[in-house]
Amino acid sequence: MQPAIPEALPLSRGKLLGAALGTLALPLLWFAPLPLDPGAQHALAISALMVIFWIVEPIPHAVTGLLGCWLFWAFEVVPERTVFSGFTSEAPWFLLGALFIAAMVTESGLARRLAYTMLARVGSSYSRILLAFVLTDFVMTFLVPAGPPRVILLGAIVLGVVSSFGLDSKSNVARGLMLAMVFAATQFDRVILGSTPAILARSLIVEHGQVEVFWSQWFIAYLPADVVYIFSIWWLVSRLYPPEKSELPGGREFIREQLRNLGPWTSREKRAMAWTALAIVIWATDFLHHVSPAVVGLGIGLAATIPGIGVLKMDDLRKVNFLIFLFMGTTISMGGALRETQALDLLSNSVFGFISPMIQSTFDSSLILYWVAFASHLILASQTANIAVTMPVLMSYADANGLDALGVGLVWSFAAAGKLFIYQSLVLIAGYTFNCYNGKDVLRISAFFLILDWVLLMLMAGLYWPLLGIG
Repeated sequence: MQPAIPEALPLSRGKLLGAALGTLALPLLWFAPLPLDPGAQHALAISALMVIFWIVEPIPHAVTGLLGCWLFWAFEVVPERTVFSGFTSEAPWFLLGALFIAAMVTESGLARRLAYTMLARVGSSYSRILLAFVLTDFVMTFLVPAGPPRVILLGAIVLGVVSSFGLDSKSNVARGLMLAMVFAATQFDRVILGSTPAILARSLIVEHGQVEVFWSQWFIAYLPADVVYIFSIWWLVSRLYPPEKSELPGGREFIREQLRNLGPWTSREKRAMAWTALAIVIWATDFLHHVSPAVVGLGIGLAATIPGIGVLKMDDLRKVNFLIFLFMGTTISMGGALRETQALDLLSNSVFGFISPMIQSTFDSSLILYWVAFASHLILASQTANIAVTMPVLMSYADANGLDALGVGLVWSFAAAGKLFIYQSLVLIAGYTFNCYNGKDVLRISAFFLILDWVLLMLMAGLYWPLLGIG
């Protein structure tokens, strides 16, 4: 018997309204009597539909991107080579390699083993376990670059630990551990080149800013933020959510029992560890050999599929989210279309013209652009979509005004991740499914980091990055 195919869920009224608005924006801008070159006007019309659809999400982001590329192609707004230029960029292939590596680490069981190993070494007090989850999240950002799957994996471990202590998902211990782990994921994703928004931001800086950006350079530039996040997350959450029991009975024994249940290291885990370590070593030394991170990531990812020496099976590959790959390629293609029709210059002058006199250096941009990026993220809820739409415009502005493209790009990539609400982050949404925290919890922690990030960014841009030759 064939399984029943579930019916699609009906769209909410807001999504229907947004879909209608996006659809209407296309002909209105297309035929509007504007003093623009027809190519630029038509590119703006199609891009408007794409951006509105990305905001309200009536259809998946990847499908919206493909729809936009098809419109650019069908109506001959730009040549075919530009329509699909996003897939000749290294960003989607870097992301695909990262997805393969994440699948390898997760499906082999390596991620779970490493998580329990680190937790077992810390202790049984709430404070120490809290710190262990933050440190585990940091380490696993290199192994499982995508935030949502990392949160799902560690979230299940959080609930297991909380349950072994006789507490429920609404306890302070559960809320504290889950929030610490989730916010660690959101913060580390922006400062380590592996998450979808970070990979996209780097690619757009390289493509539109015409500068080279190494994996190691990105990591070193944000390294102070890593240290601050580890201790600030631990400090803030431990004070906002004091535990019902400061010393959690059975905690360490539960974790050790989970490790024993995993048994000895399997050959798949050992191969996954070897391949992942090799990828990290090559990425970290790219300033010596200049091999593209995308070449390394995809090469290691493909090696992981080779029988005998690899890790991934066919069933593992079916779990890889290839829609993210399509989404990233189409977003870059949209930027290419806007650039070729010179619509990008129009947007740059319109969006950044009023703040141009206030920005003369990378440090100035950290003062001003941080809040502009935060405001844009409130509208463009998806951080990836936000980066895709705004980074090419910013790079055009930096080029026209003689600003350091790398410095301004690092500022914008960092600032565009600022958030206050759950809907602004897929990582927060993934953690929310465990039913341990609510919007109020997210708001007060996000507000703290919104200010801390601004101060941290000004210090890095003003004092630290100049030592690295940035800005």
